[in-house]
Amino acid sequence: MSAAGASSNGSAPHAPDGAARGAAFFDLDKTLMAGSSGIFFARAAYESGMISRRRLARDAYENFRFRLLGSTDDRADDVRKRVGQMIAGVRVRDLERLSPRVLAGVLPRLYPEMLDRAYAHQDEGMPVYILTAASQEMADLLARVLAFDGGIGSRSEIVDGRYTGRPAGPFNYREGKVLAMAEVAERDGIDLAVSCAYSDSESDLPMLRAVGHAVVVNPDTALRRIALQEGWEILELDQLARRLKLLALGGAAVAAAALAPAPARQRVRGLGRPRRGAGAGGGA
Repeated sequence: MSAAGASSNGSAPHAPDGAARGAAFFDLDKTLMAGSSGIFFARAAYESGMISRRRLARDAYENFRFRLLGSTDDRADDVRKRVGQMIAGVRVRDLERLSPRVLAGVLPRLYPEMLDRAYAHQDEGMPVYILTAASQEMADLLARVLAFDGGIGSRSEIVDGRYTGRPAGPFNYREGKVLAMAEVAERDGIDLAVSCAYSDSESDLPMLRAVGHAVVVNPDTALRRIALQEGWEILELDQLARRLKLLALGGAAVAAAALAPAPARQRVRGLGRPRRGAGAGGGA
């Protein structure tokens, strides 16, 4: 069993005075909040004239798909490239001015249960960080508003007050998150072996395995299976995503029935009904 699976009783580690100092790392999308923060950035960018209606529609679709199915490596890389293209040449100040609109969308979708967790860790003396593949600016903004101890996001290059569209460090995805955690641990005197991590996605397995206490939140199918094997705590908070999955399954069943051959449909419709001419006492 990995170090992250060593503790499975659901309690956060508490370091007494003089002992190693742990921290709590929270993924953002589908972990701290329902759905993706990116769609609210896209809406704010559209309202400010930064992107087209077609681009907004695509981002809305990606948000729906992410909430229903989770992330994939290819889609995460595609999102990063598209964001880089979008902000290339944009002034840092202009992006900062989107903050009120972005917060108006994100804040109502935060899970109160997760904020309670984060603040409980803080009250135990553990610093709390947002650790996300989203931009450093998004991580910083939410960390300040939520009174967290820091935000760790994907950094973009800035030259003369404008974004170049190029990355300025590792992408906070898969092993990239572990690199970011190690950097913060060295800077702030954190022992990852007594730290906590929260995430929803199989892509964050490196992050979850890097700490002593892993908790999965609204896990995708692959992460759920691994969490059950490891004995990790599982939190189910996204009721909408579960309903969407049930609706999708129901729609697939209806479509399959509609496409079935006519005799099969007739057998399904007639299941459990008495045959014509057959009464309660039997056949002819």
